[in-house]
Amino acid sequence: VIFGMIMISSVSVYSSFKVTSRMVAAGTLGETQNYFYLLRNIFNVIMGVSIMVVCSKIPYNFFEKFARYIFVGGVVFLSLVFIIGTEYNGAKGWIDIPWLPSLQPVEFMKIGLIIMLAYFLKKRRSMISDLYMGFIPYFFYVGVVFLLLIFQPDFGSILIIAPVSIALYYVWWGNIRYIAFAIIVAMIGAILVYGIGKVAPKTGVGYISQRIDNFFRNSHDIVETNNRDDKDYQLKQWLIAIGSGWFFWLGFGKSIQKFGYLPEVQWDFIFSVIVEELGFFGAFLLISIYLLITYRGFLIARSVKDPFARNLALGITIWILIQASINIGVNLNIVPLTGVTLPFVSYGGSSLFALMIGVGILLSISRHMEYKPQNLSDILQAKRRVIF
Repeated sequence: VIFGMIMISSVSVYSSFKVTSRMVAAGTLGETQNYFYLLRNIFNVIMGVSIMVVCSKIPYNFFEKFARYIFVGGVVFLSLVFIIGTEYNGAKGWIDIPWLPSLQPVEFMKIGLIIMLAYFLKKRRSMISDLYMGFIPYFFYVGVVFLLLIFQPDFGSILIIAPVSIALYYVWWGNIRYIAFAIIVAMIGAILVYGIGKVAPKTGVGYISQRIDNFFRNSHDIVETNNRDDKDYQLKQWLIAIGSGWFFWLGFGKSIQKFGYLPEVQWDFIFSVIVEELGFFGAFLLISIYLLITYRGFLIARSVKDPFARNLALGITIWILIQASINIGVNLNIVPLTGVTLPFVSYGGSSLFALMIGVGILLSISRHMEYKPQNLSDILQAKRRVIF
């Protein structure tokens, strides 16, 4: 998170100037600022850390007790985007709340779904390999979320939720044949979406086909030429940023691509500017941190005996790993463009809040793995167990 704040202070300078210039022209701000996004990111970090601390104090069995209500609440919150949602970049996935940052319900739905799946796996651990008692009801919960995301549309979140759900089912001795069937169905669905986008490019999934076509183009060709409709502009700019950083670096704050060439650099493409400014060493440091988080999360899952806590720790850890891998893969052009943020680093309150809830729950599992506190005093005095 600290690494992210440092990079936001660098990459968001030009974007802050642009947005505050529009605010000055509209009469809502007195003068332009270069730290507009940084100040808001600091607020998000303070809120996120506070949420993490609170969640770390709550015994994890609280989330087991209210798993169904958390899931239903997440589904209702996610459904609200169709009623009062705000559209951004062709996807209706945000809710504007007065005096608060815009919230993206899908980010909270991720942690809500993981809690529900962990609860389900514990309750039906002896029937998980059965088709009717295990596989179908398990993926029913996943399907409900998928259906809501398809209509937004938000295929980037589906790309995160799908491997997390399959991995949890597999780890809990799920039937391999059913897993293969689920993967095949997912692949057929992806091909259908691509086909619809090619046949009817003006539909809500037309951009998916364009992104996949760009993905299969040669990177050198993308940098040297454009598509006729110039749909590969972002891809070209982030490849240039990656190539500029190379093994060494331009230096902190010396990125060129952040000055209007690479759109929305503080969100999906912050990794490209990290590489541009800090080179291979900066990327290696950041990836090492993610791998350390993954290692620690797996250690917590391995050390706890309660099946719900184990599944929940695994789900949260895999979620962080998958989302970081997809974002980095997109920036390296080894994964099609998805619009997925870089965990803990990209600008965005909803993503950071949801991730910090997840980390807080991980710490709670580590703190309460050996006993269940009976009163508030025990909860506040519980200490995390060191298992490194």
